[in-house]
Amino acid sequence: MLYIIAISLLLILLIFTIRSNKKRAIKNIEKISVPNHWHSVLKDNVLFYQKLTEKEQQLFREKMAGFLASVHIRAIKFELEELDTLLVAASAVIPVFRFPSWQYTNLTTVLIYPDYFDDDLQFDSKVAHRNIGGLVGTGRFENQMILSRKALHHGFQNKTDKGNTAIHEFIHLLDKLDGVIDGIPEVLLDKQYTIPYLQLIHKKIEEINNDDSDIRNYGGTSEIEFLAVAGEYFFERPKLMKRKHPDLYKMLASCFIK
Repeated sequence: MLYIIAISLLLILLIFTIRSNKKRAIKNIEKISVPNHWHSVLKDNVLFYQKLTEKEQQLFREKMAGFLASVHIRAIKFELEELDTLLVAASAVIPVFRFPSWQYTNLTTVLIYPDYFDDDLQFDSKVAHRNIGGLVGTGRFENQMILSRKALHHGFQNKTDKGNTAIHEFIHLLDKLDGVIDGIPEVLLDKQYTIPYLQLIHKKIEEINNDDSDIRNYGGTSEIEFLAVAGEYFFERPKLMKRKHPDLYKMLASCFIK
């Protein structure tokens, strides 16, 4: 009898703790403030944001605030500016904006380097082969993303090149949510579409490698990079993709537009 009473008390305590944590989480969400001046900054710098309705823009800013409340952004050897932070947050929100609720559970920190870097994460101007603009960390950098500040800003400054490094890396993070980065976004793609999706991307990769596509060449290196490169194109130049690659646009829309 005492054993049953003890178990009952533990269950009551557990339920109380869960409810308290939920209430605390709700209060924390309510405390997240969205500065008014974000709107003008985003209007000036983020094409995706410009195309949203006023109500959608408000939601976009709220999602950015939620992201910044849960992920730490740190500058390496330069002074972080607000625009750097807002561009990272915008890059995170864009791929998942149409999802009712979303958190990058596999990301805790974004490290921003001042320039492009090499395989050893060296970014000094004297180092050769500094051509990496971003990566999703592994090993000691697990749950971290590394971005080049130059690549981050270039992705938003050039509105016609169909590319955006930061969005590219956040798509890799989405791909990784099923445990592995393999180019098959299982958390986004319904299972019945997996085979048609693979058949389509293999066709598109072949077109890239035969120099018969306007999709960036890097997308032809693997299924992994194709997903991220095609995702950049989808978000940066959606009308162009819909016209030139209607089958691919439709498939990606089924992933990113819920």
